[in-house]
This record gives sequence, C-alpha cells and structure tokens, in this order.
Amino acid sequence: MHALVTLSSPLGSSSLSYRSDHSLRLFSVSAPAPRNFQFCGLRSDVLRLKTSNLSCSTGVIASPRQNLTTKISASLSENGTPKKGFDYDLVIIGAGVGGHGAALHAVEKGLKTAIIEGDVVGGTCVNRGCVPSKALLAVSGRMREMQSEHHLKALGLQVSAAGYDRQGVADHANNLASKIRNNLTNSMKALGVDILTGIGTVLGPQKVKYGKAGFPDNVITAKDIIIASGSVPFVPKGIEVDGKTVITSDHALKLEHVPEWIAIVGSGYIGLEFSDVYTALGSEVTFIEALDQLMPGFDPEISKLAQRVLINPRKIDYHTGVFATKITPAKDGKPVTIELIDAKTKEPKDTLEVDAALIATGRAPFTKGLGLENVKVETQRGFIPVDERMRVINADGNLVPHLYCIGDANGKMMLAHAASAQGISVVEQVCGKDHVLNHLSIPAACFTHPEISMVGLTEPQAREKAEVEGFEISVAKTSFKANTKALAENEGEGIAKLIYRPDNGEILGVHIFGLHAADLIHEASNAIALGTRIQDIKFAVHAHPTLSEVLDELFKLAKVEVNLSSSISEAVAV
Repeated sequence: MHALVTLSSPLGSSSLSYRSDHSLRLFSVSAPAPRNFQFCGLRSDVLRLKTSNLSCSTGVIASPRQNLTTKISASLSENGTPKKGFDYDLVIIGAGVGGHGAALHAVEKGLKTAIIEGDVVGGTCVNRGCVPSKALLAVSGRMREMQSEHHLKALGLQVSAAGYDRQGVADHANNLASKIRNNLTNSMKALGVDILTGIGTVLGPQKVKYGKAGFPDNVITAKDIIIASGSVPFVPKGIEVDGKTVITSDHALKLEHVPEWIAIVGSGYIGLEFSDVYTALGSEVTFIEALDQLMPGFDPEISKLAQRVLINPRKIDYHTGVFATKITPAKDGKPVTIELIDAKTKEPKDTLEVDAALIATGRAPFTKGLGLENVKVETQRGFIPVDERMRVINADGNLVPHLYCIGDANGKMMLAHAASAQGISVVEQVCGKDHVLNHLSIPAACFTHPEISMVGLTEPQAREKAEVEGFEISVAKTSFKANTKALAENEGEGIAKLIYRPDNGEILGVHIFGLHAADLIHEASNAIALGTRIQDIKFAVHAHPTLSEVLDELFKLAKVEVNLSSSISEAVAV
C-alpha cells in the first residue's frame, strides 16, 4: 500500500521515480550530468580554498572580507532592501524545514525575505514527523538496551526490570517539537525575516495573497516566489481514520495509547520506525505490505539483513503481496477490522481483527489552495512539476517566470533536508549563480535500532544504469563485526556496502545497516556531492577506534583498475 510517483521533466531526459513513503525507488538517467553544473559543496572551492562569492545585492565578485561584511550587514539591516517595485525580493509559502532553510540563506545573501505560514513554523518535520519521531525512537532505543539481558550481561551490567510512563514519553516528544519550533522561529526573527501568518496563494506572476479565514486578505509582491507547502499523510481509499484506533503518523506521534496489537499498513521508513517504537513499548505488530517483500525501497541485501535483525526476532508478523481494501475503526466493543485482498488477483485473502491500525502508506503533496490555476500550472498526481532547477513548469510545458517549488510538494525527494537543500539552491539561482542540486548525493536514513542509511543507487538500480550506459560495476562490503568501537559497544551486527565503477572510481551508492548508520553515511554523501573518487578518499585518515573506520575499511577494499587520482596537495610542514 504505497503510492508510486514517476515524474519526467519535459525539459530534460532524467526519469525519477519515488515512493511516497520517502524511499527512493529508481533513478534511471539516460545521460550523465553535465560537468559544468555547480553542485552542493563545490569541489573547486574546496580544493582551491577560495571563499569568493557572488554578491546578490551588488552583482559583483566579493572578496572574503567583503563577503563577511555583506553577511553581517544583512542581519543588522533587518532583512535587506527589496528590488525597486516589489515589497520583497523573495516570498516563501510554507515555513517548514525547506522554507526555513531558504529564508535563512536568502537573508544571508541580502534579500528582503518574507515567509508565509498557515499552520505552525516547522511544518511536518518539526511538528508531526522527523523531530517528535526521533524522541520516541530515543526512548525505544533505551528500552531495548535495558530489556536485553544478554547484551547487558556481556557488558557486565545488571539492571532491574525496565518500565516507562506513557505520558512522560509523549511529553518528551511534544516538548522536543516545541523547542525546535521555537528555535526555528527565533532564528528567522533574529535575522529579520518577516513571518506572515495565513494561507498563501499565488495570484499571478510575482504576486501573492495571504490571510486567515474571516479576515481580509493581504496582497504582496515579490521578485521571486518559492512554494514550500509540504505534504500530508496519504490515506488510501476504503480506510476510515478516526484518530483513535485507526491512525496516521500524525496521531501516532502523540502516543495517546500503546495498543497490545497494532497493524501497520506499509513497511517503508515510517512503518519500520513505528514498529521499532511499538515493539519496544510492548506491542505486537503486524505489517501489511502491498509488494512481495518487506522494505521494498531499500537495497535488497540490506533489506534481507534488516529483516533478520529488526523483524524476525521481535513480536512482528507480516502479510506481503496484499492490499488493505477496507479498515474499520473499533467501536461498540468490536476490534479494528482489516479486509485484505491479493495484490495481483484482487481476490479476498484474509480479515484481521486488531486493537489498532497505523496507516503508514507514505505522504501526499499538499498543493490545494495555492492558486496554481492563476499561473496555468497543473499538478501531476498532486505534485507541482518542476525542472532540475526547481523552476515551476506550466500546463504548456513552459517555465513560469520567478516561480519555484521545493520539498515534498514537487515530489523529487520527499525528505526534509532535501527540501532545505533545494531551497538553498533556488536562492543561489535568484542571486544570479547557476546551481543544480545533485539529488544522488542526498542521504536518507531510517532510525531503527540498529539504523539504516543510504545514498545514491541501490545495486539493482546501479546494474540497470550500467547496462544502459555500457560500463561495469563492482561491490565492496565490510562488517561491523570487524570494527573495534562496534565490538566495544557489543553492537557488531551490521554491514556497509559500496557500489562503484572500477574503471574510474566513481561512487554510485553506499548503504549501511548498523550502529549509528545515519551519522556514518555523510562521508559517502559528501564524497558523491564533491565528485571525490575512491582512489582519492582512500587517503582520508580516520580516528581510531571509531565507527567511521567502517567506511574507511569499505573504501580501502574497493579495487579501482586505473590510477585517476587528482594531484595531491602540497605537503605542509608542522
């Protein structure tokens, strides 16, 4: 029960396919990315140690000292001065992580910036997603450690029976969300970003209205507009959500009760993380997955190991290859009922009776009421069509001038940090600096215990790409069992996997399952963003003993056929 979205830009040859549960399904690229594009983390700037930058307000190259002065003055002048004829240089509709990232970067560039928020600052991630879920997962991690007698005994520890206070756990998640929300709000206020409250609607080119129901609308103009309206939980037809016994992730994060038996529809990131929480707190879990295998969005080898560690030993069972066509909430003493049919034949398969059901079938873009019809834009399965520079495309296939869309609303990669990166990329463009974000360099993580992380292509995706483009791929793997720090923590379960081109050392994908995998993946993602080849990164030095040596060992295991390493920097005497 996952929504699959495939977007093909009429202005380019790349075909991108995503699952709405945030898991990347397929990157099929018919031609290599042009090498003259400026990607996140510019390699030339790093290697040459240059800090020059294009000043948005002056349009000239600024020296490091001038650049520093510009950044400071942008803050002190309270949000810059707008271009003549406009109220703002930039207006952002939506104050989630993507909008926040764009706003801060815009002010740094000297743009007079406003952000419109119809709900609360922080959007889905801070209020109903990434942030509160990590608070719950922190609790589940502690509970697992204290409940594992074998693990504690191996460390020489003795702990009495672990317990928890449900309301205290719920308060921890809510308090964290509130704290991060206040931090985001204060950071924008400190820089002079105008926070406008109300529903934002595009009236036409460079014109937006906003306001609350029952109050007069306000109309403002801006040289450029960014839509960052985010997403909402996707609920398939036939499922009745009552917010008590049939819930979405929005409700589950409140942890109003811990059911004895809960069915989770969907085994992607969202479903996996909640299964970790609920089983740690004592619930039995049943997964319902439409595809033939669990965790379909992950690299198959990682999925296989993760199932052995995260599902099989726990109080979890599952049904694969089935749709939940009807889910009825509990009422009048009757349990939640779930009617299942075969995903292929559509024949009735089974009926489940459980205490609660969590709908984790992904997320759908929130694009209603944005006034897209005023600029002749038609959504594709709800998503706003954009090109590789996040510029909005209208129904005729033409770019809408000065209008951009970032984050979940465009469907390119439904991750909060991807939205922020897209927003920063857009700000670079409106300041006159061409910038194309390399989405293959954006990492993703699932915060189970142990964690799963990945960047780039899965092995099947890489093999498909290699077959189309005519090159070979190789795979290197290393185990956490060989890592001193992991063994010291008694957490040797896990692997790291590298997919690469042996002919030139290009990193195509890295996948990690193990302790702190979400933190370890960034060395690989930054290497992809910077265009660093394996033959270069092998020279990187890692502190010992640390988990980072898992990747050190991984890169050293790779066999590159030719020596194409870039020139080594001149030695410095110390």
